[in-house]
Amino acid sequence: MTRLLLLIVALLVLGHVPPGRSEFKRCWKGQGACRTYCTRQETYMHLCPDGSLCCLPYGLKPRTASKPENV
Repeated sequence: MTRLLLLIVALLVLGHVPPGRSEFKRCWKGQGACRTYCTRQETYMHLCPDGSLCCLPYGLKPRTASKPENV
């Protein structure tokens, strides 16, 4: 009887735990993560569809095209 009760309690607890990585949605071709705040090693790129920030590691940030100089 105690094993059955323990099993029921364990199933109820596991039913309320969200699956892993549920809050980290991917962005920028799968290289970035949608978060509320970016970490120190990341930079903000654009907004995700849910309104959070798309954070990219500094090494992955695409370089902006330089403007040609008028001579």
